[in-house]
Amino acid sequence: MRDLGVGFGHLLRGQRWVVRHGKQYGFGLLPGLITLVLYAAALVSLGMYGEDLVTWSTPFADHWTSPWSGLFRGFLTAVLFALALLLAVVTFTAVTLLIGQPFYENLSEKVDRDVSPDGTAPESGLPLWRELWISGRDSLRIVVRAAVWGVLLFALGFVPFVGQTAVPVLGFFVTGFFLTEELVAVALQRRRVDLKARLTLLRSRKTLVWGFGTPLALAFVVPFVAVFLMPGAVAGATLMARDLLGEETGEGASDAEVSAAAAVASAEETAAP
Repeated sequence: MRDLGVGFGHLLRGQRWVVRHGKQYGFGLLPGLITLVLYAAALVSLGMYGEDLVTWSTPFADHWTSPWSGLFRGFLTAVLFALALLLAVVTFTAVTLLIGQPFYENLSEKVDRDVSPDGTAPESGLPLWRELWISGRDSLRIVVRAAVWGVLLFALGFVPFVGQTAVPVLGFFVTGFFLTEELVAVALQRRRVDLKARLTLLRSRKTLVWGFGTPLALAFVVPFVAVFLMPGAVAGATLMARDLLGEETGEGASDAEVSAAAAVASAEETAAP
């Protein structure tokens, strides 16, 4: 159970890191704001035309007697909107990370340099287009997995008592796991850790993941909160990546100390035969 507190601690440390580095925080807000506008437009459109879509897709209910046709279509409209909200929460992080890949890569690298004893950060060595391709491909795979879980949990929601108590709690734990995977991928992809290895790594310390991701999933239900927490979540996930891989992590050096450490490391590499 100790890992629950450690995971939550990484989340808090990430938020504190971006507060101390205001410029990085400002840049990190842009992708979230863009994604929020896109999702808000999509959900508003669904709210306006969802009922028409359901009516068009259920012509067999046109001849049902009142009130059954209206009740059936009203239920389907509510289900459609609920699924859209669930999908929005699950995919918000993936889409934001994809849009903001250069921003978050830069932020994650700066966190690594700040807390690394030698002031360096791992680099993938891949071109940007390749990193975007890998990120998009892996995000799609995670979204599919999350969607399967979402449908399963939605179906279990109709089970009396369990559906109204245990299922919502389980849903936040599942969402937290997938959110954490998306966020920690930024740092782990730079270390050439592929999706299969990432999932194995996260499953090996589920309580750590839940301590980080479950509070974040609860916060991300509110879209505006998600936007403002996103930069700190990326920073915290970078700290978690270092923890998962057993890398030494300091409390965060000053910019001058990091630059000095990097200069020493560079000089040692140059002097090496």
